[in-house]
Amino acid sequence: MCLCKPKKFPCFSLGLSKPKPSDPSVDLYFLFFIKSQTMAFLDIRSVSKSYRNHRALLDVSMQVPKGGIMGLLGPNGAGKTTLIRMINRITAPDSGSIWLDGRELGPEHARRIGYLPEERGLYKKMKIGEQLLYLARLRGLDSGQALQAAKHWMTRLEMQSWWNKKAEELSKGMQQKVQLVAALMHDPDLLILDEPFSGFDPVNARLLKNILLERRAAGTTLLISTHRMETVEDLCTHVVLIHRAGVVLSGETEAVRRQYSKNRVEIHCAGDPASPPPAPLPAPSSSTTTSEPNAITRMVFEAEPNQWPALIDHYNRNSRILHFSEKLPSFQDIFIQAVGTDNLGDADNSATNAIPSANTTHIFR
Repeated sequence: MCLCKPKKFPCFSLGLSKPKPSDPSVDLYFLFFIKSQTMAFLDIRSVSKSYRNHRALLDVSMQVPKGGIMGLLGPNGAGKTTLIRMINRITAPDSGSIWLDGRELGPEHARRIGYLPEERGLYKKMKIGEQLLYLARLRGLDSGQALQAAKHWMTRLEMQSWWNKKAEELSKGMQQKVQLVAALMHDPDLLILDEPFSGFDPVNARLLKNILLERRAAGTTLLISTHRMETVEDLCTHVVLIHRAGVVLSGETEAVRRQYSKNRVEIHCAGDPASPPPAPLPAPSSSTTTSEPNAITRMVFEAEPNQWPALIDHYNRNSRILHFSEKLPSFQDIFIQAVGTDNLGDADNSATNAIPSANTTHIFR
């Protein structure tokens, strides 16, 4: 597609009227239009951060598309919280930059960001209603808007009776809901959640999931830091994994799963097919058969895609295929494969991320 000559631009496919070639603003207009359609809403550009002799982040770049849900993964101490604090302007990067909606991050962006921290941060002796009104005012709402937003979200999260309760009277999960309301009241364009399902029972976890999907449908961009791999698989459109202060994988959720796929397929057959597939087709790597009546055999194969039709043909001739699907790895498997099992504990990885002295020859990637 040529952008140099406006008369060749396919305006009809975008639902726009065709511009006149003589219009001098046409090139700038369409270049800006294309940029606005492809630009990341949150753009982290080569960010690094160190604390004394500890390297928290090294040359980290990532992009979150507008309306996407990015899962931020990594073992404890990988640098996730440091990155979140920089996006919230709690701390600043040593180098690199952070951009939001096409502009470098600045004080004016505070009202466009909502943040649910992992730690409880409520005033223990203060009533819940008063706290929410105060926090909403800090985000730019006037008193009337703050009251309306607080009542709306407290009703939505079934918290109406908590208005005059003090934070110290609430359980961990109840305080989590209060902080969620505080993050949502000003209708942020970017919603950052650090372990949002921590402390929630299954009922409230489902309520939170529905709210996050609603926010995405309304155009909100979400960044979720979590250790719960099922959260990534259920919610996230994109994922980034940070390990030892750097990005080790990133991309669309399904694309990442296919990247780590080992060409595994699952076949379910009626009954118990007696004959294995002939060479060079692979034998099943695992096989289980349910008990009679109506027995079903479930088999997993590691087979190249060009072998799949022959496997289907073999089992259709010897039995009846009930189910065939590519078996993509879970994010639990991907996480362990990418990170390994040596850094999955509660360590802060201080030895791994330490800044080398003049006598060391460590190379950081």
